[in-house]
Amino acid sequence: MASTSTPLTLPVLPLDDEVVLPGMVVPLDLSDTDVRAAVEAAQAAAHASSSKPQVLLVPRIDGTYAATGVLGTVEQVGRLSDGDPGALIRARGRVQIGAGTTGPGAALWVEGVRIDEADPDPLPGAVAELVKEYKALATTWLKKRGAWQVVDRVQQIEGVSALADNSGYSPFLTTAQKVELLETADPVARLRLALAALSEHLAEQDVAETIAKDVQEGVDKQQREFLLRKQLDAVRKELRDLNGEAEGEESDDYRARVEAADLPEKVREAALKEVEKLERSSDQSPEGSWIRTWLDTVLELPWNEHTEDQYDIRGAREILDAEHAGLDDVKERITEYLAVRKRRADRGLGVVGGRRGGAVLALVGPPGVGKTSLGESVAHAMGRKFVRVALGGVRDEAEIRGHRRTYVGALPGRIVRAVKEAGSMNPVVLLDEIDKVGSDFRGDPAAALLEVLDPAQNHTFRDHYLEVELDLSDVVFLATANVLEAIPEALLDRMELVRLDGYTEDEKVVIARDHLLPRQLDRAGLETGEVTLEEPALRKLAGEYTREAGVRNLERAVSRLLRKVAAQHELGERELPFAIKDTDLRELIGRPHHVPESAQDPAERRTAVPGVATGLAVTGAGGDVLFVEASLADAETGGAGLTLTGQLGDVMKESAQIALSFLRSHGAELELPVADLKDRGVHIHFPAGAVPKDGPSAGITMTTALASLLSGRLVRTDVAMTGEVSLTGRVLPIGGLKQKLLAAHRAGTTTVVIPKRNEADLDDVPAEILEKLEVHPVTDVRQVLEIALAPARVEAEKIAA
Repeated sequence: MASTSTPLTLPVLPLDDEVVLPGMVVPLDLSDTDVRAAVEAAQAAAHASSSKPQVLLVPRIDGTYAATGVLGTVEQVGRLSDGDPGALIRARGRVQIGAGTTGPGAALWVEGVRIDEADPDPLPGAVAELVKEYKALATTWLKKRGAWQVVDRVQQIEGVSALADNSGYSPFLTTAQKVELLETADPVARLRLALAALSEHLAEQDVAETIAKDVQEGVDKQQREFLLRKQLDAVRKELRDLNGEAEGEESDDYRARVEAADLPEKVREAALKEVEKLERSSDQSPEGSWIRTWLDTVLELPWNEHTEDQYDIRGAREILDAEHAGLDDVKERITEYLAVRKRRADRGLGVVGGRRGGAVLALVGPPGVGKTSLGESVAHAMGRKFVRVALGGVRDEAEIRGHRRTYVGALPGRIVRAVKEAGSMNPVVLLDEIDKVGSDFRGDPAAALLEVLDPAQNHTFRDHYLEVELDLSDVVFLATANVLEAIPEALLDRMELVRLDGYTEDEKVVIARDHLLPRQLDRAGLETGEVTLEEPALRKLAGEYTREAGVRNLERAVSRLLRKVAAQHELGERELPFAIKDTDLRELIGRPHHVPESAQDPAERRTAVPGVATGLAVTGAGGDVLFVEASLADAETGGAGLTLTGQLGDVMKESAQIALSFLRSHGAELELPVADLKDRGVHIHFPAGAVPKDGPSAGITMTTALASLLSGRLVRTDVAMTGEVSLTGRVLPIGGLKQKLLAAHRAGTTTVVIPKRNEADLDDVPAEILEKLEVHPVTDVRQVLEIALAPARVEAEKIAA
């Protein structure tokens, strides 16, 4: 509680921008005129009353006096530590300043009222908690400053007013805060102000200490890293001195490597710019790592390395013939390429318009015909390096053109990596499974290949990672695919198409004897001559055990035979050497899986009943035989209309409609009971219902099956057919004739009906196949029916038998 006493008349001692609170002892410099005048006036007044001189300490803020001052007694007058005259003054209590008055000396005298403050006894609980909290925070702050001798003094202060005024020693309080404390008469309110100021200061101090600690830790880490790097540099220097290597910084090393490398001029300029960036970047910068990786990639590329082509044209053809049987189209194309390259080199035309004489070939054919292995043979024949790039399942455009260097972990594209792996600028690059390339939100890799595979553009190919021109015009690109339709039209237009339609049975026997058998003997741990396969056995393996366009399954069958013989020999059941005959196959690897239709019992053949015809089709695995079945349903059970089953596409469904419409309109001419077609339902089925089918080439096959059903005449077992049919009965041309004839030959068919307009395609069919097939080019469905339908049911059975 605060109370007032009698008025006081005191000389004013002004304090410029300073505040003194009761209980404080402060030294003042007497060289200040106002201070000396106030002290001298107080001494004169005290001399008369025989007491200590008293002054009124009043804060003067920006020339304005505060309304409250502090009564101070002059304890001692003497010299300060710096030798100047001074006075030691103790602040006693607050004084409410009143009006001015007169007094001795040159000082300003004022009247004031002493404000006496008394603390409650005992202290209320809330006030006691406030005192306890303030002492705890003050102790924490003093300990942080190392003022241990002051801690006990603060703890010994009991009064609320004295504890609050003790904060006047706090250096962190502003003048405004000290004035507010001075003018607050209530001790509890004053203690709350002091507590708030102290709490705020400690919070700021904690934040500052945390920041300083983090900064110090960062500095310490950098200093430690700097020290370790200096030590590492010193170790490297000592190692270089021991090994006799030249001394220099890493950036200097890169600059020397770039200047010593045989780089194209524009590539050299780009590399030197990156070296300059590396020199400017710090060791801690992540950009330095990216630049070093880029420079390593550029320096490892074979910019001016070219392997010399082998211009022994005859020798190259012999290499191709020795490593692959058949495939004459590809061999001729490679031979032509080498011959042209030789003539260009002889005439000094190696580079024309900045472009070299590369090649882009697309090898399209069923699996297992040797497309991938052919790439290695081409590189061997040309004397070039070979690199295979697998494109199956690639969906990211950056896989072809590379990633931008802005991405972490960026890499060049597969084309650049292939050239780097080859170590020359003119390798043979096999783009395997180009028809399996996909596209999604990351882009279309096939679109990125447009520039790579365009001979008019790829001499200035830019990879997103390198961002410098790379000449691909001397590279021989071989792209492989199973399905031609899956390759984008724009990409296919940039490649020269070479079809590999599969092997004949004679070619398979040669491949198995000369290539597959020696390789599998080695894998089975057998010596040459320990196990031999006679030609009839190989022919039976190719014809009845593995009916395919390629030779993969044939190689697996040979491997099974050799493993079986090797196991029997280890068990002591068979002596070596051993010659496998065709009669031994069933005992070793079981029954045949593909028995020709002509070899079956007449009653078990698919065409043993009317309404079944044999067609020819092309699939992703090559040519195949396709059976078409037709049946009629009674009007009471099935109803009228056409039913199609077997997972048929829209084009094949339309072909069935055309075949039915033709027979309805020309049935009388063909002597068929077309009245049955009006009231009865027609059902056409293509077996192997789980396999999707589409295309127009089954038109005449469906027409023949329906005609056989209506007439009751069987379709000849030895006849297979292919061709599109029109509403007028014309037979229109189809595609894939070579593969279809090879499939017919593999199935044991001897007679084939084809469109007349496909007769020119017979030149692509091997002569040994044409000798074993009776091919009938036709222009009209009527010709097809004359060839395919047996004269009568009884006679047909005799023919089939």
